[in-house]
Amino acid sequence: MPFRTALSLALLLTAAPVFAQESPTGPTPPATVETTPRETIEGQLSQDRTVIAVPAFATPSVTTVAGLRTDSLGRQIGEVVAADLERSGLYAPLGPGSVRAITMDEVTAPRFADWKARNAENVVHGFVRATATGGFIVGCYLYDTELGTELVRQGYEIVPGDWRRAAHKCADAIYSRLSGEAPFFDSRIAYIAESGPKGNRVKQLAIMDSDGGNHKFITNGQALAISPRFSPDYKKIVYVSYLNNRVRVFIYDVASGTQKLVTESSNATFAPRWSPDGRQILYSMAVGGNTDIYRISVDGGTPVRLTNTPGIDVGGSFSPDGSKIVFESDRSGGQQIYTMNADGSNQRRISFGGGRYATPEWSPRGDLIAFTKMGGGEFRIGVMTPSGGGERMLTNSWQDEAPTWSPNGRVIQFFRTTPGKSGKSTIWQVDLTGVNLRRLPTPRDGSDPSWGPILP
Repeated sequence: MPFRTALSLALLLTAAPVFAQESPTGPTPPATVETTPRETIEGQLSQDRTVIAVPAFATPSVTTVAGLRTDSLGRQIGEVVAADLERSGLYAPLGPGSVRAITMDEVTAPRFADWKARNAENVVHGFVRATATGGFIVGCYLYDTELGTELVRQGYEIVPGDWRRAAHKCADAIYSRLSGEAPFFDSRIAYIAESGPKGNRVKQLAIMDSDGGNHKFITNGQALAISPRFSPDYKKIVYVSYLNNRVRVFIYDVASGTQKLVTESSNATFAPRWSPDGRQILYSMAVGGNTDIYRISVDGGTPVRLTNTPGIDVGGSFSPDGSKIVFESDRSGGQQIYTMNADGSNQRRISFGGGRYATPEWSPRGDLIAFTKMGGGEFRIGVMTPSGGGERMLTNSWQDEAPTWSPNGRVIQFFRTTPGKSGKSTIWQVDLTGVNLRRLPTPRDGSDPSWGPILP
């Protein structure tokens, strides 16, 4: 059952509980941050980030539910909210570890002078209270300290395992109110967890929250797993499995833990992608030395070939409205980006910036296409418009590849590999300014991330 938000505490008390997820974990480890000034998309440089105070969420009485104390949980929720806001690149939060605790009375009556003295333009107050049904009520408030006004009031009744979701929802409400952008913190990521020597890697399918919390391995590593992608409704993940010279495209059901076979072959098969309506799967398959893009129903059946030119056509990604597909092809002599209609017609090249282009993915906003650009021995992440204009590079490292978009189309995740035989793969993210770059913590090496939509 999805979250129910409330605009007043009276309404909040009638809210229904959300569905249970993974067992609760502690605060997310801090991400690795490359400190650089933030530049707006329009190119105007600004080194100032909005200072937001985020004290620990208060509690009316210390109560323990499912091993979670309300006072400790209030601090953890505050830490997650502060970490989310910091990850956006727009805010400089003062988290629970650097500001005083608040009382329950202060939740709705902030001492604004105290926060102005800390140069905080905004302050987040909240509370955690145990319910008689074995859950929690979490309240979230945002205030403007200069004007002394309330900007956000939301509440969530949750089961204990969903406390991190309540924190992400709170951060999303704050981010959206202050930035005017759609939210993205309460979302999940599928990726490939890697271990073992570089020439014989164990690759497992894994999922986690957008900040690395609530981590879970989906496959056991006996078969090689690659190219995961969340379905538009978040209920399933499509991925490719290699085992005993057989290549299979599976759809994994997240809730039940079961999976079904979509198609299998002895031919190399890779890069499955969902259609926006969740009814079709795109994938690439090599047959007789030629690689083309195919479309197949999620229920299986006979695939439809969409490309038919000499060479390698790979990596189809639908536009948000489902009318077009962006893909890479070497039909012109080197890897370039092309678009076509969803039925395979009107195929045309859009990349002309020099070098080679790969792994294109359409933004959920429809305004940009992210890609990997290869040249001079380096792989970098960039974006361009769907017509091929406005090309901008966002990263500048040795090997960055496989971009995937945040639900609001403002942040891109990718994986970075270090040079050498012992090279490690790690997951990173960068916003559209190209300067807010940071690493996402994972328990093992990580590659090929797929960012899902906002959770319901």
